[in-house]
Amino acid sequence: MLSDTLSNELQRYAIGSRIKALRLRKKLGLVQLAGHTGLSPAMLSKIERGQMFPTLPTLLRIAMVFGVGLDHFFTAEEEPLIAIVRKEQRLKLPSPPGGKHPAYIFESLDYPASGRRMEAFYAEFPLDAPPSEPHQHGSAEFIYVLSGRLVVNVNGKEVALDRQDAIYFDSSVPHNYRREGEAISTAIVVTSS
Repeated sequence: MLSDTLSNELQRYAIGSRIKALRLRKKLGLVQLAGHTGLSPAMLSKIERGQMFPTLPTLLRIAMVFGVGLDHFFTAEEEPLIAIVRKEQRLKLPSPPGGKHPAYIFESLDYPASGRRMEAFYAEFPLDAPPSEPHQHGSAEFIYVLSGRLVVNVNGKEVALDRQDAIYFDSSVPHNYRREGEAISTAIVVTSS
């Protein structure tokens, strides 16, 4: 059984309606498509109505009938990109993974957007969090502190940020974070490649 998050992500691709559009364009009925693919008309109907998600081999059989590649079902429509992430859909990911006391816990705020030029995260720095390990990536990072106090070390220079403070820096140099004070710290972190 698929989780709600996975199900919502698969719904976003509208694979069933794309299959139906291809079928109607070729003027094929479900029984005719079933004959070409070796799949049952009932299964094809469930896929088209979004009640069932096809496996990749099943989708490939359908794609071959219409002479399209698998990418046909996964490329974005020619509409402006809009990606919405509801609070309950976000996954909490500790950094480093698997540690008893992560330096921070982050949640991606834009994971459904394909080809994004930046990544946005909600980050939480717990009370028992050690400083994060120095790391470097991409070309730029922006942090906006929502609550608490966060100390950011960029290439050996430390800056303390309080609620509603912000910092922009070159993230290709070593940097790390640590929570300071009596409360947890939370922030919005945006990185670019």
